[in-house]
Amino acid sequence: MDFSNMTNLRELFAAGGPVLVLLILLSIYSLSIILERFFKFKKSIGVSRKLIAYCRHPIHSDNYEKVSDACTREMTRNTPAAHVIMTLVEKRDRSKAELKEIADSAIDWEVTKLQRKLTVLGTLGSITPFIGLFGTVIGVMHAFKDLAGASASAAGASVVAAGIAEALVNTAAGLFVAIPAVIAYNYFLSKTNYFGKELENIADEIIFQQNRG
Repeated sequence: MDFSNMTNLRELFAAGGPVLVLLILLSIYSLSIILERFFKFKKSIGVSRKLIAYCRHPIHSDNYEKVSDACTREMTRNTPAAHVIMTLVEKRDRSKAELKEIADSAIDWEVTKLQRKLTVLGTLGSITPFIGLFGTVIGVMHAFKDLAGASASAAGASVVAAGIAEALVNTAAGLFVAIPAVIAYNYFLSKTNYFGKELENIADEIIFQQNRG
């Protein structure tokens, strides 16, 4: 059996030290959030868009019974658009100003639920480079300590190699965790903001239709 890969991993962990272990754990946590939010967005936003497209014609033809039936079915699946549309349909006897306020509140709540955990990704994207930098500082300190403890004849690159390796590994690990977290944070944030606009559009259509009638 070839143990070279296992040996390389041991060397990598040995070079990175406790800071590398922490960064690996944070990387796993970040990846779990990214995957969970990705599938959540795909399901919630995808179903919401289909519901919005389905409800447009009944709304314009004042067939609110059909709209209510469709939203009731989707509310059991916790579909964001269903909650917004149903809220407005149930309170459509209110004034335009009241309906607008109700719509804004409902949309903000649904968007906030979708943005849950995004602050964690943003925080990880911000702090993990500094954790890597902390590991870098520790590695450099170890390198200088080893250099100071070595005799004049033994002083050389081999003496500081372990400390420099620790510094470089932790720097790379910090960036490895931060970059995907920042990319995912910006992607999910822009997606929820765009989806919020879609909810505002269907809400405005309901409000306009009700006040026109």
